[in-house]
Amino acid sequence: MTQTRQPVGVEEVRRRVRELLAAHDPATTDRLEFLRARFDAGLAWVHFPPGLGGLGVPRELQTIVDAELEAAGAPDNDPRRIGIGLGMAAPTILQFGTGEQKQRFLRPLWTGEEVWCQLFSEPGAGSDLASAGTRAIREGDEWRVTGQKVWTSSAHNARWAILVTRSDPDVPKHLGMTYFICDMTAPGVEVRPLRQITGEAEFNEVFLTDVRIPDSLRLGDVGDGWRVAQATLMNERVAIGGRPMPREGGMIGAVAGTWRTHPAQRTAATHDRLIQLWVESEALRLAGIRLRQQLAAGTPGPDGSAMKLSFARLAQQLSGLELEFLGEVGLRYDDWTLRRPDRVDFFGREPGYRYLRAKGNSIEGGTSEILRNIISERVLGLPSEPRVDKDVPWKDLPR
Repeated sequence: MTQTRQPVGVEEVRRRVRELLAAHDPATTDRLEFLRARFDAGLAWVHFPPGLGGLGVPRELQTIVDAELEAAGAPDNDPRRIGIGLGMAAPTILQFGTGEQKQRFLRPLWTGEEVWCQLFSEPGAGSDLASAGTRAIREGDEWRVTGQKVWTSSAHNARWAILVTRSDPDVPKHLGMTYFICDMTAPGVEVRPLRQITGEAEFNEVFLTDVRIPDSLRLGDVGDGWRVAQATLMNERVAIGGRPMPREGGMIGAVAGTWRTHPAQRTAATHDRLIQLWVESEALRLAGIRLRQQLAAGTPGPDGSAMKLSFARLAQQLSGLELEFLGEVGLRYDDWTLRRPDRVDFFGREPGYRYLRAKGNSIEGGTSEILRNIISERVLGLPSEPRVDKDVPWKDLPR
C-alpha cells in the first residue's frame, strides 16, 4: 500500500531548523561546513525540491528559516557576493537543467564556493539580446564558442557563467540561440576590467576565443536559448527589484539617515520630497511582498519588470536628493583608486558613491526603456512595436 507523503508545514520547518542548530552549533562549526549542512537539510531554498537544497514547500516559509537562523547567530552565504548565481543561474538550472547539472551546480552555488556571472550583453546586443552574435559551432560532443560579452559583473571572480550564443545564423534571430554553462577557467576565456564612473571595475568585458564547451553543459534544447534566457531575465528582475526589504530599508534608509543626522541643512522643500519618496519606497516594498506571494504560485512573469523599473527610478531620485541636501559636502569623494570589488556596497560608502553607482541601475538587469516596452505589451496588452522578425508571429516566439 502506497503511503501518502505528508506536507511539510511551519512547525516541521522549525523542527528542522532546531535539528540543524543542534547538530551544527554556529558558534563552533566552520562557516562552510554549516552552509553545506543547511543546504543538505533542505533549508537553503525551501521551495526547491528535496535533495536540491529545499523541501518542496511554499517559498514564504523561507522567511521563518532565515529569521530563526539569524537569531541563532548562524552564518549566511554572503548573498550580495553571489547574487547572480542565486537570483539568475539557480532558478534557470532548476527549470532547464538535467538531473546531473542540478546535482553538480546548485550546492556549491548556494554555499558560495563557486561564484557565477552572466554572459548575455554584447557591444552590439545589449537591450536587443536576441541580436547576440557570439557564435557556437557544434563539433561532435563539444561546441566551439567565439565572441565578446560586455558589462559582465563579477566575471573576474566567477568560476562559472550562464552564456547565450548564436548557434544558427540562418533562422530568425529569436530561434537560432542556444544557452550554455561556461567554465570561466577554460582556455580561450579572457576577462578585462571596465572602469566605471565610481572608479571601480565591478564590470568586465569577456572575450571568448575558440572556447570548448561540452554539450553536457547545454541548458535547454539546441535553438531554444531565447526561451531559457527569458526565464533568466524574469528571475533577474525579480531578484533586483523584488528582494525582501525591511521597512525603511535600502536606499530610503540611507537617505533618511542622512536627513536625521544633518538638522541644520533641512528645508521644507527637501522634507516634502523626502516624504514623497518615502511613501513611494514603502509602496514598492509592499508591492515586492505581493510579488513574492505570487511567485509562490508559479514562475516569474513580466510583472517583475515593473518592480525593477521602479527600483531603478527610486534609487536615482533618492541618491540625487541626498546629494542635493548635503550641498558641497556631498560632492566630496573618498577614493578614485581602481578597485575590482566582489560585491556592490551602496551603504558602506559615502553619498557621492551612491549617487554615481545608482546611474547604472537603469541599465543593468534590463534597460528602463526595454522594461517599459515589456510592461506595455505583456502586462497592459498594448500594441507592440514593429519587429525585424516579421516572418515569425509574436505569439510563436519562444518565451
